[in-house]
Amino acid sequence: MATERAGTWLPEAGKLELGSCCGPRMLSPERLALTDYEYLAQRHVLTYMEDAVCQLLENKEDISQYGIARFFTEYFNSVCQGTHILFREFSFIQATPHNRASFLRAFWRCFRTVGKNGDLLTMKEYHCLLQLLCPDFPLELTQKAARIVLMDDAMDCLMSFSDFLFAFQIQFYYSEFLESVAAIYQDLLSGKNPNTVIVPTSSSGQHRQRPALGEASMLEGVEASLFYQCLENLCDRHKYSCPPPALVKEVLSNVQRLTFYGFLVALSKHHGINQALGALPDKGDLMHDPAMDEELERLLAQVPGLVNSVTASSEASCLPSRTPPRVGSPWRPLHHARKVDAESDGSTEETDESET
Repeated sequence: MATERAGTWLPEAGKLELGSCCGPRMLSPERLALTDYEYLAQRHVLTYMEDAVCQLLENKEDISQYGIARFFTEYFNSVCQGTHILFREFSFIQATPHNRASFLRAFWRCFRTVGKNGDLLTMKEYHCLLQLLCPDFPLELTQKAARIVLMDDAMDCLMSFSDFLFAFQIQFYYSEFLESVAAIYQDLLSGKNPNTVIVPTSSSGQHRQRPALGEASMLEGVEASLFYQCLENLCDRHKYSCPPPALVKEVLSNVQRLTFYGFLVALSKHHGINQALGALPDKGDLMHDPAMDEELERLLAQVPGLVNSVTASSEASCLPSRTPPRVGSPWRPLHHARKVDAESDGSTEETDESET
């Protein structure tokens, strides 16, 4: 299967699985089987080079004070650390599997306080949190993730952080794959030959699926074994990221029939799929991030009087995470983060308007 698969990048390790600048993985048989250009394309190296050059040209006067070599060093360090997607446009954060995994991990680390406090939020409130990291994040994608959790409930119902996060992970990381799955599911419901599967275009995807299904079809679903045969063929030729076929088979082997959203729920709750993707910890460890806790404590200790004010506000507010630290413009050079930090107004009015 000539697709990008989950785990190509290791965000937690800060390095490429293959072709890293150190370690024996450079001699991987998979790496040696590819030509140079195939390897660069598979790892999206040119995507990052183009983005780095664009930033360099846009900020060449500022960067000239520090040097081009330092700029590229800082840029690719941020790529390895997964911080390069912060406050970037949506087209960039979804451009590569590594970008998507990095965004998922950033969202978890920034807003896990919501889960630690036991707060329940609506779909719109979660969308506001996503927009704090990506200002133009599309509402439609958030709605699709919420639908996995809420099923037939109203979209303004409350959701726990963990339920939304794992549903969002599946919907966001595998979005193109799920568009194709939705089309296959509807073909099966309408009685079309499952061996003649047409991959949908951007205009015939998942967002049209639910209105097209009758009530009886939603309740009955499709035969799981037949559904898997179609998905197996899809995974073999899909150019986007797909869940590991063996794990998809495991999910479908436990039932005789299932609905489309029942399938998405099973994917979002599957421990093996979460591990294969590698962006989020297990559900039991979701509220624990010692590295982030240590960093926050270090930052708080540097500001006199801030610890007491943060503690007081945490007791008075059900959503302390809604007041994020001030951030700089995503289109400024990385080494100017501190400079623009003072220029940002850090507005959070968008999320302060919703109360649970």
